[in-house]
Amino acid sequence: MNTNSHLQFDSLCKSLADFLQFGFISFDRELRIADYTPLANDLVHLEASIDQTMAHGTDLNIWKSWTELLTSALEAKQKAEFGTVKYTRNNHQKLLNITCIPTMDPTSDAVIGGTIALYDTTKKLNIEQEMAHAERLVAIGKVAGKVAHELNNPLDGILRYVNLSLRTIENGHPEKATDYLLHCRDGLQRMGKIITELLEFSRSTHLAFETSTIDKLLEDALRSLEFPLRNIDVRLVREYIGSTPHFKSEALFQVFCNLIKNAADAMKEQGRLTITLRQTTKDWQVEFLDTGTGFDPDMIDNMFKPFYTTKPIGRGTGLGLAICRDILAKIDSRITAQNAREGGGVFTVHLPIHHPNSDRS
Repeated sequence: MNTNSHLQFDSLCKSLADFLQFGFISFDRELRIADYTPLANDLVHLEASIDQTMAHGTDLNIWKSWTELLTSALEAKQKAEFGTVKYTRNNHQKLLNITCIPTMDPTSDAVIGGTIALYDTTKKLNIEQEMAHAERLVAIGKVAGKVAHELNNPLDGILRYVNLSLRTIENGHPEKATDYLLHCRDGLQRMGKIITELLEFSRSTHLAFETSTIDKLLEDALRSLEFPLRNIDVRLVREYIGSTPHFKSEALFQVFCNLIKNAADAMKEQGRLTITLRQTTKDWQVEFLDTGTGFDPDMIDNMFKPFYTTKPIGRGTGLGLAICRDILAKIDSRITAQNAREGGGVFTVHLPIHHPNSDRS
């Protein structure tokens, strides 16, 4: 190919890349930038080398060393997908899908450099977030009638006990009013629980710029529930090699908290809770095994419906598992339940191995 033909072909490739909304940056074996497309220049802050370019706009607490990451990708001679990465340029955040492709010498099969492919997914994720919010509003509308019913029951009881309190005081028996007021307090506490869990149910579960690893979320959840777990033997078992993936949705923390609280309630805040975090060939699994009494297998279909609960009045609202299922559905995940062979209940969260919501950011 002569020089003119090569320049024409190079120009055509850059035009095609811009048309497809992909930015490309080529670099040599020492990671020095050799060429780039106009769109790449708009997406990232270009430095002399590709590792400096990536480090300039990313969180190094998450990504550590881009030099090591990119060098390892070249040494492996395989395409490396870094997933959706949060990149800040000129105080403006973007979500970039980043892939590194080694460049091989056709004669010696040696790596002579590489190419970084960049794709801006910010707008797409914003649209998905708006759609998720709309779906959530629909879900809230469906449970609004049940919420009114659930709040109306304790409210009727509170009004009745308030009237009884006033009557006993008027009749000169104020000591009886204390018992009635305690009943009022129980009713108000139940209403508070319903409202609190409904607020969790209505929260947006897609927080694009927040991320944490699965094991970190589990550890944070256990620390936040230290008091109800004070008499429970908690065991965290790790069945995986390497690190766990990051998830962008902080609501996964709420899922873990709900399942830990449910296990503590099932054991009446004493017993043993075994949480196993494992990686399989199909997914990541977070298993919560308690030593409680288990549950009726026939109730599994109803367990994840809003306001279905087998707990005594005042102990549960029936929203916890519904919230968990709803949150997990938004990140292409699911939850299963079964009785343990040795007794107790087992709730397992299944998270995808490869998914935009489970990549480092």
